[in-house]
Amino acid sequence: MTDARPVAFYAPLKSPNHPLPSGDRTMARLLVKALDRAGYAPTLASELRTLDKAGDPQRQAIIRQQSREEASHLIAHYRALPEKSRPCLWFTYHVYYKAPDWIGPQVAQALTIPYVVAEGSRAAKRAHGPWSLGHEGAETALDCADAIFVMTAHDRQALEAARPQRQVLVDLPPFLDTQDWPAPSTPPLPASEPRLLTVAMMRKGDKLASYGILAAALERLRHLPWSLDIVGDGDAREEIVQLFASLADRVRYHGQIENRADLRALYERADLFVWPAVNEAYGMVLLEAQAMGCPVLAGAYGGVASVVKHGETGVLTTPGDIAAFADALSALLQDRNRLRSLGIHALRFIREERDLDHAALRLRNALEPLTARVGA
Repeated sequence: MTDARPVAFYAPLKSPNHPLPSGDRTMARLLVKALDRAGYAPTLASELRTLDKAGDPQRQAIIRQQSREEASHLIAHYRALPEKSRPCLWFTYHVYYKAPDWIGPQVAQALTIPYVVAEGSRAAKRAHGPWSLGHEGAETALDCADAIFVMTAHDRQALEAARPQRQVLVDLPPFLDTQDWPAPSTPPLPASEPRLLTVAMMRKGDKLASYGILAAALERLRHLPWSLDIVGDGDAREEIVQLFASLADRVRYHGQIENRADLRALYERADLFVWPAVNEAYGMVLLEAQAMGCPVLAGAYGGVASVVKHGETGVLTTPGDIAAFADALSALLQDRNRLRSLGIHALRFIREERDLDHAALRLRNALEPLTARVGA
């Protein structure tokens, strides 16, 4: 058996070691596991975070300079290693104008190794304005990539339009590792009324907007039996509790749950996962729910349609449309047989199409031709 070849892994938006949970951190960790399963030995190359949420050109210039210094340090470090210990590939997860990769292309060029990106997004409208420097960094990185793993159909159109001739676009739909989810200690108890569930951080902005749509939709369905479990916490908690104040007797707040067995119990107990998904890239929680046999009702923002099969594993509604969300929820609440059927298909979808082994196979098939040339 040959030794696994080293891969330099980098996540400029959010390191897999970041203390705060999020979908980005989860996917970064999953990609590391998938690369390992694909036969490589990924190691975290840098913890430098390039995220600029505010659109501050001065901050972006500082980050670029820090990145250049980090790249120089890494190049010297890798060159000092024995050839077999040097990375055969640089792999960056999530590149876009708010979190460009200034490091990977420079290191990959210096070491003459392939540079690849998973989840790269192009946004031509950001070429001018407060994020123009970040946009430049993201576009340069994406142009340099030998391969880009495309995680949603939503991203593919812009990537295809700007694709350099030598670059390969490879579909890698979002996935998860069901082995990360231990069985709950007690089986779920049947409930008389349909149980709804949402799992989301309580932050201002898009998350708060999603909670607002959900509360407004549920307000229209007071005449139907249902209860709602909310898992999540954050600085917008007070405002969110207020949104649901008139429905307080039907809503249970669980705070942030780190224990996956406890979270799995809630997923399995739920009849339907509900989330308007305002501006979600795709939503890892939507995959998690389906992996536990819980169907999904979500707004069809961004790449959500890449993780939920409309009419088969869940239902997608017009983005931001409270009435459409409420109407779809009303229909599902009154058809528990359909909910059960959607849940069965959701479980099958994850097991047959979106597990770690499928992702590892896609990575291996795409990366082997690139890495075979390194050191040959």
